[in-house]
Amino acid sequence: MSLNKAVLEIRQRIKVKPSPTNEPAASWTGTDLVNGVQTKTLTVIFKSAGCRWGKAGGCTMCGYVYDCASEPPSLEDYMAQLEKAIRKAEKFPEFMVKIFTSGSFLDEQEVVPEARDAILKNLEEDPRVIKVLVETRPNYVTKENVQACLRVLKDKPFELAFGLETSSDKIRRDSINKGFTFQDFVRAAEIAKKYGVTVKVYLMLKPLFLSEKQAMEDIICSIDDAAPYADTISINLCNVQKGTLVEALWEKGQYRPPWLWSIIEILRQAKTAHPDLPLMSDPVGAGSKRGPHNCKICSSEVADSLRTFSLTQNPEDLSRADCECKELWKKVLEIEDFTYGAPILD
Repeated sequence: MSLNKAVLEIRQRIKVKPSPTNEPAASWTGTDLVNGVQTKTLTVIFKSAGCRWGKAGGCTMCGYVYDCASEPPSLEDYMAQLEKAIRKAEKFPEFMVKIFTSGSFLDEQEVVPEARDAILKNLEEDPRVIKVLVETRPNYVTKENVQACLRVLKDKPFELAFGLETSSDKIRRDSINKGFTFQDFVRAAEIAKKYGVTVKVYLMLKPLFLSEKQAMEDIICSIDDAAPYADTISINLCNVQKGTLVEALWEKGQYRPPWLWSIIEILRQAKTAHPDLPLMSDPVGAGSKRGPHNCKICSSEVADSLRTFSLTQNPEDLSRADCECKELWKKVLEIEDFTYGAPILD
């Protein structure tokens, strides 16, 4: 059975309840670095027609495919989604807006150009919005749609975010089932740079079939490879989302989310190698069984230190806690490769 077929079979067993198309899948406020300055943010996950790649199978760790609308939203639905989300930022004098869907904002079959342009025009006309980020798969990026977005946004700064996950085509194919190559990303990033659009790269720590040590080595290498094309790199720590192949293997005891000590060590090394490149990590679900975790004693403190570092970029803010579980983590790095079942890497 192919990896994609295994993912698709799980998708087909999940029953998704219909939900209103005029409400976003989710929205929340936070703080991010914008040009080195801590800035308020509004994140909006639009309920769209759905990720085309996810509907055909998709990524092994992604449960966001279930956040799509039961039927394609109308232009009025998208405007209502934006209006409801933006209320959460009504007290902010200025903020950045980060736009996500269950797939790609620049896929015209997922978000039609009329809706895309209307959303961007609304944000361009709001003087409080100082920057707009949209996430997309790189294969949907063209010089035409980048220029179209810039025409609507006028002088407002624009950023493209890509879920690259890894610079290794083998891992992206055989572990994540991502469906594009590193060169696809490079092509899209170069289009963005040509038109003055900044680039954010998301990497994934510890997808399926990698030991902890292999996963760390992959991220360190991926940061080096992506750095020439990225203005910011954010490292997501794999967590166990419902209705995914990751969950199916986790339930059988065949997958463990990454240790928080691993990302601490990665960021220390990467910040030394790339002192001027903003690096960040927000460990979703940290401390839980389904999320990245150390032990119950230190997980919360270590996760908080990651969030602080993401805003300060000061390696001194990364946790130096001397917890007993750190020795266990070191032993895992030392011996896991000898006991690991069927690694995809030589």
